Amino acid sequence: MTSLLKDGRFVDDNWKHVCDGEDIPPSGHVIVPLDWWLAQRGAFADSHVAMGVRVEPGTPVESYAADIPRFALIALSFPKFQDGRNFSVAQLLRERYGFTGELRAVGDVLLDQLQMMQRCGFDTFEISDGPTLKALQEGRKNTLSRFYQPSIAATEAPVGTRPWLRRPGA
Repeated sequence: MTSLLKDGRFVDDNWKHVCDGEDIPPSGHVIVPLDWWLAQRGAFADSHVAMGVRVEPGTPVESYAADIPRFALIALSFPKFQDGRNFSVAQLLRERYGFTGELRAVGDVLLDQLQMMQRCGFDTFEISDGPTLKALQEGRKNTLSRFYQPSIAATEAPVGTRPWLRRPGA
């Protein structure tokens, strides 16, 4: 079972994952694999279906950059918790490519990753890990207060309060 976490609470998911070979519904919100989108995107030139795409780690953003304005949602996959490549992709999508739609983490999404994912620009999370689901239902969350890297999703501490940062001219 997968639950959708948004804004710190579980919500209903109005997006449907469509796999290769399945028909696209005439209306609604669908998430298709990137390879499927790249092969079939011309069929949706005049469509009013809200489109989302699922991107696997290691896929260069440049391969779908021209289509980014067409997507209402981009789901970045985490097939195993040790694979963090899509953390960087999330930040690129938000900062360099200006993606303002829903950025969703899917796959092996664990409790200790959520805060960092938010800092990279994710705003929704498909949670399927049992211990993570239980912890979130009990109201537990990570509350780190100091970070080594800057964030696009959070206000940083005042200058001078982070001694590990490089100082100008150093």
